[in-house]
Amino acid sequence: MIGLISATAAGAAARDRLAAAWPERTRVYDGPVADAVRRAFGECEQLVCFLATGAVVRLVAPLLGGKASDPGVVCVDEGGRFAVALLGGHGGGANELAREVGESLAAQPVVTTATDAVGIPGLDTLGLPFEGDVAGVTRALLDGEPVALEAEVAWPLPPLPLADSGPYRVRVTDRAGEPAAGEVLLRPPTLVVGVGASKGAPVAEVLGLVEETLREAGLSARSVAELATVDAKSEEPGIVLAAERLGVPLVTYPADALAGVAVPNPSDAPLAAVGTPSVAEAAALIGGGGLLVPKRKSAASPAMATCAVVRRPGRGRLAVVGLGPGARDLLTPRAKAELRRASVLVGLDQYVDQIRDLLRPGTRVLESGLGAEEERARTAVAEARGGRAVALIGSGDAGVYAMASPALAEASDDIDVVGVPGVTAALAAGAILGAPLGHDHVSISLSDLHTPWEVIERRVRAAAEADIVVTFYNPRSRGRDWQLPKALGILAEHRVPATPVGVVRNASRPDESSRVTSLGELDPATVDMMTVVTVGNTATRNIAGRMVTPRGYRWQEEPS
Repeated sequence: MIGLISATAAGAAARDRLAAAWPERTRVYDGPVADAVRRAFGECEQLVCFLATGAVVRLVAPLLGGKASDPGVVCVDEGGRFAVALLGGHGGGANELAREVGESLAAQPVVTTATDAVGIPGLDTLGLPFEGDVAGVTRALLDGEPVALEAEVAWPLPPLPLADSGPYRVRVTDRAGEPAAGEVLLRPPTLVVGVGASKGAPVAEVLGLVEETLREAGLSARSVAELATVDAKSEEPGIVLAAERLGVPLVTYPADALAGVAVPNPSDAPLAAVGTPSVAEAAALIGGGGLLVPKRKSAASPAMATCAVVRRPGRGRLAVVGLGPGARDLLTPRAKAELRRASVLVGLDQYVDQIRDLLRPGTRVLESGLGAEEERARTAVAEARGGRAVALIGSGDAGVYAMASPALAEASDDIDVVGVPGVTAALAAGAILGAPLGHDHVSISLSDLHTPWEVIERRVRAAAEADIVVTFYNPRSRGRDWQLPKALGILAEHRVPATPVGVVRNASRPDESSRVTSLGELDPATVDMMTVVTVGNTATRNIAGRMVTPRGYRWQEEPS
């Protein structure tokens, strides 16, 4: 929960705007300001104070406990101009909160954390449990001293200026142990603990077995990703509470699925009890990985719990990112976050140039020219399979005539894939033209480089006969100058010459141009590959120079 505190009418107005925008996330603290800050500080994960920074410093100073426990605090001036991350920039999430508040209130976020200032991701912001000298290693990174990366297990990390060797070290490991001087341990969630238990098994027995097993195997409990068991034990209190105390999810599987997993130590007892010859080993192994600790029983007599431990390999991450039509303000916050998260960027050279300034220092850029789409897709997937965090970029929405399709055709289930939607050219052009897509609509590419013209023509004819608004992508190039006239001719068989047609070139870019004409007057020679052409249906009208397609066909029944 985010506590909101203000002292004046101006501050309260800005406070209420934020409360209205985030009703599920915020709580307003009224009353004397000092009391409100004290209560919010003790009850909330974060605070937004619509007060001067000096006042907030004096109010929170007596309340400070430590970086690991203090909430993040953001100050917003009463004019709503700046959102300052004052306290808990990383651990308390104040840096990100300042950015979110800034976006919601149209305020300028102010973040002064050293790593953020130079574009280096903080070691305590990677989403992984960490141990060791974070301050010292971070200072070394900022000072340009060599910091070595030792990845005992593969895990996708954002770009960090790490070396092969040096006096400082970042170690990615699921092994137990204390960090050395000048070392930070990052604990990736690579371990799955399969658990079986008799009915009524005490939580102390289940949890004790898991902790003892990890300790004796030299594994860190902070790298446990989940406890896994059979569906029949999904509500077994000892297992449920053990997962809660470890702070990990409990994942369950059907008995018949577990029965199909080959295990080294099957048993008749669980087969009779829950329908599978293995619970602990099978539940740990079903998602893949290597068995580190075979099934072992608790020390109680009779033993009521079993467990097994599997290490799942670190999975690479491929984010397929839509950049939108070109304008920076149409690039989504999610897309920006993925660009900064990626250690490898793959894309068309001209698209890379659009967003190069958003990349973190050290991001490896793999760019190529037009016509290399399949090569880029293969490259991105191969980099992700190497355990890296990869962003593959495309214009508009990457799933619309762009890179998502060839990339996902290459990708298998050995990597994580995230799709980041973008504003398509059709939507950007539609907003410029008015409301041409107000009813059913379809997008058709007129490029026959990948699709036979016979297929394209059949689709155009179907859209014409169905009276659907059509947006043509890739309408005309120097080597393809007859396809657009042919497509328009097919539409003209079903629509009158006065049917509105919108032509938008370079939508949302500095040299944007647009016009609304008609099916009978459009000159295809004025169209090129940077243009999208939207042809209305029989209900579309030109109203005050704008294309409008009503949500129904009522207008056709009204006198003109």
